[in-house]
Amino acid sequence: MAGTLQNLLICINPSQTRRFSCRSSQLAHRPVLSGRSVAVGQSRLTSRPVRACQPSNQVDGDGYQAASRTPTSARALTWSKPLLSFASNNFLPLALIGGVALGLANPGLGCLADKYFLSKFSTFGIFVISGLTLRSGEIGAASEAWPVGIFGLVSILLLTPYFSKLILQIQLHPQEFVTGLAIFSCMPTTLSSGVALTQLAGGNSALALAMTVISNLLGILIVPFSISKFIADGVGVTVPTEQLLRSLVLTLLIPLILGKVLRESIKGLAEFVDAKKKLFSKISAIFLSLVPWIQVSRSSTLLLMVKPTVFLVAIAMGTALHLILLAFNAVAIKCLSTVSGGNQSVFAKKDNADAALLVASQKTLPVMVAVVEQLGGAFGESGLLVLPCVAAHLIQIIMDSFLVNFWLRKDLSADGLKVA
Repeated sequence: MAGTLQNLLICINPSQTRRFSCRSSQLAHRPVLSGRSVAVGQSRLTSRPVRACQPSNQVDGDGYQAASRTPTSARALTWSKPLLSFASNNFLPLALIGGVALGLANPGLGCLADKYFLSKFSTFGIFVISGLTLRSGEIGAASEAWPVGIFGLVSILLLTPYFSKLILQIQLHPQEFVTGLAIFSCMPTTLSSGVALTQLAGGNSALALAMTVISNLLGILIVPFSISKFIADGVGVTVPTEQLLRSLVLTLLIPLILGKVLRESIKGLAEFVDAKKKLFSKISAIFLSLVPWIQVSRSSTLLLMVKPTVFLVAIAMGTALHLILLAFNAVAIKCLSTVSGGNQSVFAKKDNADAALLVASQKTLPVMVAVVEQLGGAFGESGLLVLPCVAAHLIQIIMDSFLVNFWLRKDLSADGLKVA
């Protein structure tokens, strides 16, 4: 009967098992004096009330019930994990959108950051990180991909400026919006965004850097010719050559060389940077997000001067321009890959194609602003010329960040299928 009672207690309340076993062992070794003693022992055992399994109501040291607190933390983890995963997988676009939102919400802070040259510091930081993560083998890969680099330069400086003719056919008030966007299409590639996005996408960052530096150096000579030919025939335009060259050297070449020297000279730094590649990519994304934050903050007063519908049209024009450039360069790269050897072509390599597509499809805002300042009002109000280009500059970075994020997710899915 004791065995039957023990099994019953185990089924109903397992927590009583240990207590029952101890009492059973004590009864087994206790000398039996009389039948009455045995009867009393059995009556005590059988008279204990049986309770159903319920959550413990014991109070811990903090004064809270342990059972009631555990489900709350579990629910918090259930909600936080997907959010953290989403933020990690979409860190770059979220950072850029956050920069735009912060610039709209508090433009004074962004103007203060611009006053202390934070935008130049962010560009400097991006290229220091590029130098730290630049492997020597990538430099060789960039030299082997010289045909892709030449195509990128031709597309940036000679082919994409032709789209300014198409832009000028649009009638909009104020007309400076259209003219400014046409000037924007004649500019070289971005100084930092293309390289940073290429690096985040795992593309040929050395090739992207080479196209960036060379296109901006050649742009000093070619941009005035492009503006005169496509926008205003015979109008003399001068570009601040010395100032632009100094800016390229200080913000691109010196920090890149510094990062590369640190990587090669400090023992163990290269291994550390390669092991923390995701961390450095996120730091680079944070530096890149400072650009839209400061640009939006600086242009906040102009935004208030323009009707929302007109500004939305300008945003749509900037979006359409970038989509056209992406489509044009993607088709051109595909055609060149087909005619130059198919899958064996240097254009068919994903890292080369990604670098060319990103860099050749972007246009730089700082050079455009410098050019407009030298125009002296020849094409209209300078602020109205620049405003749609600010929107186009931000749009191209945000759109390309989503494109890079799509490529990364696609590569992860492909790697998962290979492992499976």
